[in-house]
Amino acid sequence: MKMKRRFCLATTSFIYPDHIIPNVRKTGAVFDEIELLVFESMPGDVLPTRDQIAELACLSRDLDVGYNVHLPTDVSLTGSAANHRQKAADTMARVVELCAPLSPSTHTLHLEMGFQREKKAVDAWQVRALDGLERLKPLLPSPGVISLETLDYAPALLQPLAEAHDFRICIDAGHHFRYGYDLAHSFALFRDRLALVHLHGTACLEKKMKDHISLDHLEPHQLHQVRSLLADCETTVSLEVFNRQDLNRSLSLLSAMFTDIPSQLPA
Repeated sequence: MKMKRRFCLATTSFIYPDHIIPNVRKTGAVFDEIELLVFESMPGDVLPTRDQIAELACLSRDLDVGYNVHLPTDVSLTGSAANHRQKAADTMARVVELCAPLSPSTHTLHLEMGFQREKKAVDAWQVRALDGLERLKPLLPSPGVISLETLDYAPALLQPLAEAHDFRICIDAGHHFRYGYDLAHSFALFRDRLALVHLHGTACLEKKMKDHISLDHLEPHQLHQVRSLLADCETTVSLEVFNRQDLNRSLSLLSAMFTDIPSQLPA
């Protein structure tokens, strides 16, 4: 039996191999939000122009669609050098300011850790992360505009960072399944800070682990957990896939669970 959908439904701005604006034109009417992928900040001309932001604002009104923004991943607030962390903070703040006319629901931020995971390395990462966030916070209109995304390390490591600066959290469900973390525990832990859920499949394909693929690659028990957790979810859930086939297969699966979800994109 289908359940009533309480969450806002989103997908990315790269479903078609084209720029952001053509993607929004093709998908915006189907979704409540579009996740604007602003992965790169260098060189500067890869960022959306102010004219493009104005056009996205018009599309928001015309298509009745909102936005959330994925901040650049080519600079890092956890870099080893203080000047690199400052550059990252300045870059993130510039993107937040650029996208302000769109009133995004959140701006999602990666705090990369690297491969060393012994306690000493994790402690050093936490110090760098706190410093990077301290550099970013005064440059923002409010700390609540930022959500820290769960990546490949234990999600609970984000809790003290979010609490220290009053940032929000983006739970990436696909990352939880890929790296073996307890998704239900993270939903409970971050209930009061949850800004966004990234949802995608993960599986071993051709002897390689892959994620950001269609939801039908998840195991039945994982799909059951997704259905259960999303039943009470009232935030935005973004199908974080990057082509039409994966999106349509994901929509078909979600539409069998919840009302008011199309089974595929219009032709």
